[in-house]
This record gives sequence, C-alpha cells and structure tokens, in this order.
Amino acid sequence: MNYSLIPTAQTIVQHCQENDINTIVISPGSRNAPLTISFAENPFFSCFSIVDERCAAFFALGMAQQLQKPVVVICTSGSALLNYYPAVAEAYYSNTPLIVISADRPIYKVGIGDGQTINQKNVFENQIGYSANLRQDVSHATDKILHYKKEWIKGENVDKIQNEVQAYNDAELNAAFNIAFSSQSPVHINAPFEEPLYNTTTEIVVKARIGSISSQETNPSSFQREKDIWNRSKRKIVLVGVNKPNSIQEKVLQSLANDPSVLVLTETTSNLNHPVFFNSIDSLIAPIEMSNEKDTLFENLQPEVLVTFGGLIVSKKIKAFLRTFSPKHHWHIGGVKANDTFFCLEKHIKVPVDTFFQEMYLDSKTIKSDYFSFWHQVKTEYVLKRSAYLAKIPFSDFSVFSQLMQSIPNNYLLQLANSSTIRYTQLFDMNPTLRVYCNRGTSGIDGSTSTAIGASVVSETPTLFITGDLSFFYDSNALWNNSIKNNFRIIIINNKGGGIFRILPGKENTDVFETYFETRHNLSAEHLCKMFGFEYRTANSTKVLEEVLSDFYRESIRPILLEIATPALINDKILIDYFRFIS
Repeated sequence: MNYSLIPTAQTIVQHCQENDINTIVISPGSRNAPLTISFAENPFFSCFSIVDERCAAFFALGMAQQLQKPVVVICTSGSALLNYYPAVAEAYYSNTPLIVISADRPIYKVGIGDGQTINQKNVFENQIGYSANLRQDVSHATDKILHYKKEWIKGENVDKIQNEVQAYNDAELNAAFNIAFSSQSPVHINAPFEEPLYNTTTEIVVKARIGSISSQETNPSSFQREKDIWNRSKRKIVLVGVNKPNSIQEKVLQSLANDPSVLVLTETTSNLNHPVFFNSIDSLIAPIEMSNEKDTLFENLQPEVLVTFGGLIVSKKIKAFLRTFSPKHHWHIGGVKANDTFFCLEKHIKVPVDTFFQEMYLDSKTIKSDYFSFWHQVKTEYVLKRSAYLAKIPFSDFSVFSQLMQSIPNNYLLQLANSSTIRYTQLFDMNPTLRVYCNRGTSGIDGSTSTAIGASVVSETPTLFITGDLSFFYDSNALWNNSIKNNFRIIIINNKGGGIFRILPGKENTDVFETYFETRHNLSAEHLCKMFGFEYRTANSTKVLEEVLSDFYRESIRPILLEIATPALINDKILIDYFRFIS
C-alpha cells in the first residue's frame, strides 16, 4: 500500500482511520494529491470522486445525514474551497458532521500573486464548529523552506522542529474531531503542502498521537418544576421539527396521543406519525387567519406550555402564531443547541426526548381538558374539506402533490427540495414507513439534488427525490456522478419558474416580477437525462401522471427522472383558495 511521503497527509489519514471515519469525497486537484493518494490507496476508506466542489460537499452532507457520523470532503487550494461554503453552512445549522479538508499552498506563497491561492485560514469562520489550521512540515521539502522561510528552522535540528509541528497538528486534529463528534458540527482542516506532492512510500513515516472523543454531557434528569407545570396545564403544544426516523419510543408517542391537554404538531421532516397528531400545521392555522373571529380562536389555541424538539421549523404560520400568542413556558428538549425561534425560550433541557416525556407521565394524573377534542374536530373537518377541494380543482401543483404522496411505495427514503416542494408536502398525509429529509438548516435550493444522491448512495432502500424546476436546474451538475444507483428516482414539478413567489404579498404581473422574481423559463430536463444516462418520463395531466406512476418505481437498469409540467399561472390561486375553502 502506498502512502504520501508528506507527514501531515499521513497524520490526517491516521486520525480519520482511528476515529472510524471511512467515507471520503474527493474533488480532483493537484495540491490535494498527497491526501488523494493516501486515502484512495487505503482499502479501509470508501472514496468517491465528484468534480464540482459545491456538489461534492452536498453529496457528502447527504451521506453524513444518513450514516449519522462524519464524512470527509477534500479539495485542492484556491477558489475550490469556497464552493464548499453553502454545504458547510447547511451542515452548521442542521447539525450535520462534515469534515472539510482543504489542501493549501505554503504560507510564504499566499498573498504574492501565486496561482490558485487565496487566504484559506478560518475561511468559514462564522459557520463552522472548529477551524484547524495545520502547520507545514519542515522535514518535507526542507531545501525550499530554507530558501523561502529559513527562520522556521533557525539553525535548530530539523527533526526537533518537525516534532513540534507534529505535536501541534495532532492537537489541532484531535480538537477538530472532538467537535465534529460531540457537537455534530462541520469542521475545517486546512493543510499546507509544499511540492513535490506526488512522492509516495510503502512505509508509515509518522505515528499520530490520537486522543479519545469526549462524550456530550447532559443536564441532571430532575424535572420536578417542569413536571408540576406540565401536570397543571390544560393547554400544551408539542411541536416537532426536523427529527430522525424511529428516534422516539412508541409508548411515549402513545402517552402524548392519549393526553386530552396536548396537541402534537408535526412537520413532514419530523418523521413522527400517529393518527391523532396534527401533520398539516398550515391547514390548522391558515383558516383561523381568514376567520372573522381569529383573535378568539387564536386565544383558544394559545398554549400554556410549548415543548419543542428536533431541528428547524418550516411553517411560517406556526412561527407567527407562537410569536404573537406566546406560551407561558417554552422548553426545548434534547439536541446540542436550542433556538429561541418564538422569542420565549425558557429552558434548554439537554436530555433525550424519551427521558423527558417518560418523566412527565410518570405517576401523573390525567388533567381534564377539552383542548385536544376541540382542535381534533377542527382537524377532522379540514381533512374532509381537503378531499372535497381536490375533487373540484384542475391539474395543478396542489393536485400533483396529492397524487405523489399516495404513490410512493413503502420504506422509501424520501428527499425533498426546499421552497414550494417542502411546503406543498406539508399539506398532505405522509406514508409512515417513509424516511423524510430536507436541507432545512439554511433552507436553500442549492444542493438539494446532490444531497439526495449522496443520501441514496449509502441508503439500503430506494430513494425518491422530489424537487421544483429551479432547484433542480440550479444543481444539475449533481447528475455528473458515477455513483448514482439504478433505484434512484427524481420527480420534478416544472411550473416554468419560481411559482412560490406568486403567493407572497406585493407581487404584480409585470415584466420585472416575471424576470427577476419568478424567473420564467422554458427549460426541460430531457436533454440532461440523455447526457447523464437517466430514463426520462413526462406527464402533464392527472390521467397521464397516474399512468406514468404505475410503473415509475419498478426495477430498472438506469435511474429514472419524471418531469411533471404544471400550469404556471393558476397554482398560487389554487393554493390560496384551498385555505379559504377549508375555512
């Protein structure tokens, strides 16, 4: 087995292997050759080559999301590193452990006009868990160091200085890996390499000093005050954001479902399902907003206690409601951080969600309350009205999402793009066997396709990715990937622009709106499918869509993409009219 001759490259690889990090995404380059050789030659690692660095980082993020452990992404020096930034920000706000390793030029060649050279130290400063800026080896290319930076050695023994460099780099790497694991955050490791870059050896020239990973401490499990408040409160909302599948015990879900004083509001990304939970928050809130008695209804809905867990919340309507009609108490349970999303956070309780609710229901007496029964009746009515509304509307984004949600086979991994895709999905019932993911850390449209492909590569089940046209075309380089499985499926809802902007207040049907907000276009994915080896399907009506979906999920020798053409000008009216209809 070949190893790079450069000590720092060997050191980084040893830290990864010792910490059982074996998934490596590499973008081609020269400066990162010592790392590429060291990882690719080692059979312990599974390496993937992705040319486009932005796609590569989101691809790695999708893998880390599914593997629930850090994934490494490696690039060369210069602007290549900057293309990682969108995915790094997403990882930072969604608590996904990416390990970004950038090869750098020697410090004496930064800022002098050398090619492919930028200031790479701390480049992700505001959106990173830790930045490890490694020191350059002095035992490698010593002649160049003596020429450009002889004060680094100062007449000292080269081995002595190299030992100091090694100790510093080990300490920085140990700190970075600790943060990645304990905080589930992205970390950046910047490694300067001097030429020659491609020389190898069959011998390990360094022995890295690798520390143990510290565990995340939790608060003491005593919640007597919270339990007293919980037991005497007649109106409680449990609101669940982004959440891992199968992370909450069934008995906890049942306790919440049987409590007449509790409403459980779940989002599509919560991966939490129960027949009595409220899985379409906007369908509950929007009709109240349109009611002549909205203040009274909102006061009736206002909770005394709000308990949140999981990640970020999609629904703007629940945010607006809880910011205006604030609970007396807001506790966030579990996780490494708690966001004060509703400006009333009282306490972050850092214990597992199951532990907290088991304590709340331990020896507790059921309090009399009509909170659940009243709002459950409201839910029952809007579900019936939704069916009636679907029966009367034309082919549109709304009707398409209803069809799609009913078509997905059991046990699929469902990846969703942002913007209108995730918001439409939130309006419909979700098959409880599906595992649902969406990049809700920064909620951007960039990288959704790449994330879905990365997730699919390490998923044991087939993957479906649903996206809008702008999000798909924006990240079309994601298809430039040799690892896409035959059971990967893409569905594009193509309404020829950013249709979601039509539901926002203040829009006008002007050239400015269509050009700079909605960004109207006539693009199709057909030619991209030919270029990247996807089977291509299309539909433009309810009947055709039903026919196409009948065999869309069958086994195939190539991945399949379905492009659904929906009308550009009626979707906003149909969505707004839906909320009017159920109100």
